[in-house]
Amino acid sequence: MKLIGWAVLIAAAGLTPAAAQAPQAQGASPQAQGASPQAAAASPQAGPATGGQRPDATLQPGSPTSPAAVAQQPGGAADPAAGTASAPAKPASSPFAHVAPTPGYGVPDGRRGLQEQVTAIGEEAASFHNNWLLLLCAAISLFVLALLSYTMVRYRRGRNPVPSRTSHNTTIEVLWTLVPVLILVAIAIPSIRLLRHQYSPPPADVTIKVIGNQWYWTYQYPDHGDFEIVSNMLKERAEVPAGQRFRTDADGPPLLAVDERLVIPAGKVVKFIVTSNDVIHAFWVPAFWNKIDANPGQLNETWVKVDRPGVYFGQCTELCGARHAFMPIGVEVVPEARFAAWVASKGGTMPGAAPQPAADSTGSSPLTPPAIPAAAAPQPQAAPPTNATPAKPTTAPSQGVANNN
Repeated sequence: MKLIGWAVLIAAAGLTPAAAQAPQAQGASPQAQGASPQAAAASPQAGPATGGQRPDATLQPGSPTSPAAVAQQPGGAADPAAGTASAPAKPASSPFAHVAPTPGYGVPDGRRGLQEQVTAIGEEAASFHNNWLLLLCAAISLFVLALLSYTMVRYRRGRNPVPSRTSHNTTIEVLWTLVPVLILVAIAIPSIRLLRHQYSPPPADVTIKVIGNQWYWTYQYPDHGDFEIVSNMLKERAEVPAGQRFRTDADGPPLLAVDERLVIPAGKVVKFIVTSNDVIHAFWVPAFWNKIDANPGQLNETWVKVDRPGVYFGQCTELCGARHAFMPIGVEVVPEARFAAWVASKGGTMPGAAPQPAADSTGSSPLTPPAIPAAAAPQPQAAPPTNATPAKPTTAPSQGVANNN
């Protein structure tokens, strides 16, 4: 019994140092955990990373996929809220390259008067404005100024101490009634002609639905696969986080450049169906001479036919909220071949072209019935051999026959 007691005492003494070191090991565990990433970075072969990829800690500083390089790439800006760099969105590879604006066309350049018009309606309206309305206004203004000057000099007090008491003059009354009527008729005839041309569009080659939102534009192409693009204003470089897209001179002037342009083909009649999702907006491109309201719950129509390729800018011209001034419109007119390439880059299809089916959805498409194997044709029965003697059936004698025998 004494030996057993001594054995228990010795065993307890041997276990005491291990129990005393256990709290120290637990207290040092955070340091060990903090050092584990460094150990993993120092020995990348210690174990495979999740998903078969190496952890970010093993990437070299100069690697294109390192966190620092990712933060410098477009779309890979660091998240200020989380304090970590977010993975950049991989840009979709598109064969379509947008063109830069042409100075003097579709871009405000500080000139006096109207922008250079690129549509037949715009040219007719600009000619009516510049060659008739302005001249008529100038002639009326000069006539009124000359009449006032003559009246002030001819009928001043020093020359007419006794004022005239004429109450009416038939000739003058007929003139000041007939002349304004003739002036209004001279204005109304070309105005009505212009309105008739503007609101009698030819058959449309392309239909685009324009939707106003607070505070961006949405464009839908129902004739080309019914795809949709969302257009927002591009901010300046100092206004966006590092790595995000910002405005450049190739995109357009400040407050007018957009990230997604409205692309239309040159030489084609394009019909715009304009509406709104929230409040009243207005769709306006000065070089096209078209301005129409975008009302919620209502469809308005306008049309353009632009023969000159280029980039043309406009903006919302209806007060629509706090960011009304930051709702630009960018339209790019391209040749028909480039328009087809742009439609393909957006996942759409040209009218008359068969859509490209997905590789993994052809069999389950409701428009393509699954392949049904042809039914096996019935095989003809083999004829019995001619020399074969048919076997006689062996019938067992009935019970009645056996009893008779």
